[in-house]
Amino acid sequence: MQFVSKTGQIDKLSSPCLILPVFSKGKQTELTDLFDSAHNKQIAAVLKQGDATGKAGNTLLLQMPVGSKVKRVLLVGFGEQGKTTADDFNKAITASINTLKSLPIKAVCSALLTVDVDAKDTDWKVRQIVLKSRETLYQYTETLTTSAPDAHVLETYQLLVVADSTTKTINKGAETANSIANGIESAKKLADLPGNICTPSYLANTAKELGKKHPALKVTVLDEAKMEKLGMGSLLSVSRGSRQPAKLITMEHNGGSKSQQPIVIVGKGLTFDAGGISIKPSSGMDEMKYDMCGGASVFGVMQMCAELNLPINVVGVVPSSENLPDGDANKPGDIVTSMAGLTIEILNTDAEGRLILCDALTYAAKFKPDVVIDIATLTGACVVALGKHATGLLGNNDELANELLSAGIKAGDKAWQLPLWDEYKPQLKSNFADLANIGGPAGGTITAACFLSRFTEDYKWAHLDIAGTAWKSGSEKGATGRPVHMLSQFILDRC
Repeated sequence: MQFVSKTGQIDKLSSPCLILPVFSKGKQTELTDLFDSAHNKQIAAVLKQGDATGKAGNTLLLQMPVGSKVKRVLLVGFGEQGKTTADDFNKAITASINTLKSLPIKAVCSALLTVDVDAKDTDWKVRQIVLKSRETLYQYTETLTTSAPDAHVLETYQLLVVADSTTKTINKGAETANSIANGIESAKKLADLPGNICTPSYLANTAKELGKKHPALKVTVLDEAKMEKLGMGSLLSVSRGSRQPAKLITMEHNGGSKSQQPIVIVGKGLTFDAGGISIKPSSGMDEMKYDMCGGASVFGVMQMCAELNLPINVVGVVPSSENLPDGDANKPGDIVTSMAGLTIEILNTDAEGRLILCDALTYAAKFKPDVVIDIATLTGACVVALGKHATGLLGNNDELANELLSAGIKAGDKAWQLPLWDEYKPQLKSNFADLANIGGPAGGTITAACFLSRFTEDYKWAHLDIAGTAWKSGSEKGATGRPVHMLSQFILDRC
């Protein structure tokens, strides 16, 4: 869907549907009153009757008289005038798009930028309108046939220019938001695909296609033979139980100067995780196709960088494998040697994400990074600690951690920092190797990050544990696309 600015007097507009804000208390906006005055005070009448309450998320569709240039008016509630919160605004956007989905129209015109939101500017409102609209319109259709939902026909969303903005600023904000939304949607589509389709080879081919679409994006794929030459014994040990060969995917966006050190983002790409010999319970195991959401988010962020041609250097690295039980699979007690030369005792084969990430993090050093950020559905312990609302954040540099926390707040894609103290590291002690791959039940998210920290001592590094935020279960089962928005905001801030 295209989002564009629109100028003109509201009482002279022509549109299949005009979206107008209304409030439960206080005065209505000047534009709403102006339109209402030109149309026999119909809006005031339905508000007085209580047909439209003005509560946040409440909607009412009005059919306009025959001959009117505006065919329909969608009233959307934003709560009490002057007290609209960010949550109220987002709720209203989602509700309005859900209503529009059922209408046989291709274009709408919106006056929602006229709503004042507590501590938010017009640019924020533009971005939320785009992102929440795209999120609400997202439909998984790739493997659906006769039961596939009807394709939505809405093509154009016009945003009426308000006093503190211009056509140029609104269009620029919408373009940025649309590219972020494209990245989020790409991450969701990859993650929602089943494991028999979205294999490591599928991810590698997807990266190559992205490179063809954006020639400035340099894509490299290492096969198992090349990884073996590099000494990636930890990563390769995970794929031994699978018939699908592992891949190490690299995407480079070189928008900055050659001397500029890149941001490197590393995403865990376990396209299916059965737990290996330490097999998971069968209940809910289908959701382990989402164990590659970290890798999917890297794809989304790199797509955003390429679409906007950002003036910054960013490298995406996705180590990808399956983790299945087999006669050649890792066994508890096995010892493997990582690319960094450290030996690892595998006490639990279901703690495999860190085994593929550690070699990818060692590999990341070749790019001489300014910072490295890894993203992984790494620990169930993070879900216990933070639930489904906040991503876990740990790292070896507080300045980098604060940048990510700030970006998360701006994006509404929040993280919460956990300690990475030396006191936790003895839990990874092994009698037979340099370190064990698990540290026991206590502080599982922290000890997992402690494990990764052993491979990131030469650069500034942050770890995002998205086990609780990457997808939803139950009736709303599906990928969320997090933390594409947070990482996009982080990169945009650095631009």
